[in-house]
Amino acid sequence: MKKLIVYYSLEGNTELIAGKILKYLEADVIRLIPKKEYPKGNFKKYIWGGRSATFGEKPKLEDYSFVAEDYDVIIIGTPIWAGTFAPPIKTFLADNKISGKDIYLYTCGAGDATDKFFDKYKSVLKDNQIVDTISFVEPLKNKISNIDEKIKEFCEKIKHI
Repeated sequence: MKKLIVYYSLEGNTELIAGKILKYLEADVIRLIPKKEYPKGNFKKYIWGGRSATFGEKPKLEDYSFVAEDYDVIIIGTPIWAGTFAPPIKTFLADNKISGKDIYLYTCGAGDATDKFFDKYKSVLKDNQIVDTISFVEPLKNKISNIDEKIKEFCEKIKHI
């Protein structure tokens, strides 16, 4: 089964998890990069990013190659912005018809808000099977001691489909 990791990462948290997943799985990777980058590390990122997410904006992305039919499993990673996925993920999902896939979701964000977040994701990807989800809260800052074990367990589920 061919696998793809597609993710957006503003400050490196979601990218860190994508890299760790690659230690356990053979997969292609698409990093979504907006043509106009969001501000990092300050209050502006919350205002601009939150507004963009709240209003459902779909920013233009740098070119990438994706053919849905090439993949059986798609792993999607995003931070949580204003209770939803980051706008570059919204662009990717709007631009690509994804159906009949085994989907695994991960996020690096808002702690207690993840259940509602994953419910939103599931409604957007309703033509697929959401097999598993996993979340982390700022893994670059928090240095979670069991992060590798959590990722390994997540990847074991992917390997056994």
